[in-house]
Amino acid sequence: MLTQEKQAPTLPETDTVISGSQALLHALQVEGVDTIFGYPGGAIMPIYDALYDFEGDLKHVLVRHEQGGIHAGQGYARASGKVGVVFATSGPGATNLVTGLADAQIDSTPLVCITGQVFAHLLGTDAFQEADVIGITTPVTKWNYQITDATEIPEVLAKAFHIARTGRPGPVLIDITKNAQLQKFNFQGYTPCDHIRSYRPKPIVRQEYIKQAADLINSAQKPFVLWGQGVMLGSAEQEFKAFLEKSGIPAAWTIMGAGALPTDHPQNVGMLGMHGNYGPNVMTNECDVLIAIGMRFDDRVTGRLDKYAKQAKVIHLDIDPAEIDKNVKTTVPVWGDCKETLPLLTQLVEQKQHSEWLAKFREFEQKEIDAVIREELFPTSAEMTMGEVIQQLNELTQGEAIIVTDVGQHQMVACRYAKLNQTRSNITSGGLGTMGFALPAAIGAKFGAPHRTVVAVIGDGGVQMTIQELGTIMQSGIDVKILILNNQFLGMVRQWQELFHERRYSFVDITSPDYVMVAQGYGISGRKIDQREDLTNALQQMLAHPGSFLLEVMVTKENNVFPMVPQGCSVSEIRLK
Repeated sequence: MLTQEKQAPTLPETDTVISGSQALLHALQVEGVDTIFGYPGGAIMPIYDALYDFEGDLKHVLVRHEQGGIHAGQGYARASGKVGVVFATSGPGATNLVTGLADAQIDSTPLVCITGQVFAHLLGTDAFQEADVIGITTPVTKWNYQITDATEIPEVLAKAFHIARTGRPGPVLIDITKNAQLQKFNFQGYTPCDHIRSYRPKPIVRQEYIKQAADLINSAQKPFVLWGQGVMLGSAEQEFKAFLEKSGIPAAWTIMGAGALPTDHPQNVGMLGMHGNYGPNVMTNECDVLIAIGMRFDDRVTGRLDKYAKQAKVIHLDIDPAEIDKNVKTTVPVWGDCKETLPLLTQLVEQKQHSEWLAKFREFEQKEIDAVIREELFPTSAEMTMGEVIQQLNELTQGEAIIVTDVGQHQMVACRYAKLNQTRSNITSGGLGTMGFALPAAIGAKFGAPHRTVVAVIGDGGVQMTIQELGTIMQSGIDVKILILNNQFLGMVRQWQELFHERRYSFVDITSPDYVMVAQGYGISGRKIDQREDLTNALQQMLAHPGSFLLEVMVTKENNVFPMVPQGCSVSEIRLK
């Protein structure tokens, strides 16, 4: 146990002899790191030994599995807007990070992961717990690097944080051999990096493209905005709102963009994609100008590309030039950080309302309410639905909570119906779709935003993939609300088997433990309900409880998530039933 009286060492003067491990931790101090998620082991032990003296400044959260550690780092980064930091040892410790690295890479989450490695002279000998972590992680990191000499540590760490947080954010992995961690060297101080000659995180904004985009928007009769997480990554929520309110254009969001604009904003017309709202999907193929802001035209949004928005002129605002024309041909590309490009565009667009065009979205919304939403949120059936649980949660949180979702039916339901009043309120695994994400990500989110209520909405399948992280909650004593929606199936797979495989339910029945007893074993209070009349009281109990609380709600087994764009179909072919 670390002693409570210790104070973190101050940053040493230049020309001071310190170890590589100490230099690393001083770098984290200067970078403003306050929380590290990690799991010690032999190859990273010198860093943990040095960490013993840094307790006053660097909080370390001991996770129960390295995958839990990196998902916690993701949750921390997404909730706080800062870089998440993760420690792991060599070999299996490092390879256990791969899923989280891939998840962070595709969802543009800034991380710096530090892995220990065997002594440099043992590299390539198949030493105990040696793995080629650089080769393994190259496809799933924004940058990685192996340090074999302690003198490299200050410069490499500075580059790592700069690369992770700038431009399109992403995960960086630094592998440090054990000899470099132990090696003493003449420390010359630590200077954060703000420029790398070969790295251009922000494209040059071209005024001619801003003008062309504004001309298209001003002449449009049926313009439509699609926004993604890039709005939040650029901290451009206010600039985005100003652009929308001046232009009067209806706007819909990707699953990663949820929360950048309040759910009840009059121009917010809903969610895009396979299980998005009816109107936004259909009207994508009706608009005359499509303005994509900080989104990448993922296949779950576009459906069949050869039938996607072929009638529209496309304006694409993105900081990553690789996304322009990657999936959807762009009429006008607007490269740059949307915090810079949106105000330039707003200056040139005309003040409009587009009331009649917006009203068409509301007509489709009413059709969806009549066909799907009313029965999902206010069911007449005996069994509870996932939607009504989220609806009741909305009533109690008033849209102020951070909602962390796992992957599956509950994810689509929660993202569709959760009320979000603040930015950085929706944390989910979007691009990779990682089951097991929510519980550790919720832990990280609470450390990243300790003043906010954090609710992890999880299915009975995903929760069992990282359930050991209840131990992290127990030891750290944080307050995370865990809401398990249990339909006794791997629900999304079952839905596809029902709709497209003639109800051949192949290995989707899943048996769960007594989650309340499991939680109690970790010192966490809990409750299980299966009756509608208990729902409001149980949610109130969960939210009011002083500390973490697990609530399991038994929901109907074979309920499907609609609307749905079947795979291989156009967004116009979205099904309400």
